[in-house]
Amino acid sequence: QVQLVESGGGLVQAGGSLRLSCAASGRTFSSGCMGWFRQAPGKEREFVAAFSWSRMYYGDSVKGRFTISGDNGKNLVYLQMNSLKPEDTAVYYCAARYGLCSDARDEYDYWGQGTQVTVSS
Repeated sequence: QVQLVESGGGLVQAGGSLRLSCAASGRTFSSGCMGWFRQAPGKEREFVAAFSWSRMYYGDSVKGRFTISGDNGKNLVYLQMNSLKPEDTAVYYCAARYGLCSDARDEYDYWGQGTQVTVSS
């Protein structure tokens, strides 16, 4: 059984930074993709970033502020979030899939339980 466990969420002031971590167990995603989505109240789940070995992909709203990294061989993915804004407030979900990275949430097979990120103004 695949499990994705996120950590690192919390409350931060605008302009601050947070680092999220996600560890997958149960299967290896060495040939797949691990990434992050987020969902704010009343909004759809939005693509944030994805990582597959040396390739990184970002949603337009976080480019230049967030950095994704990780280790596919160890099933780890991180999200460094800098220059945070109140509009970044959301539940952040780790996701994983086999194959190429995608920004479509329906193409991810495995999800974590989510971690809350709140940015105060």
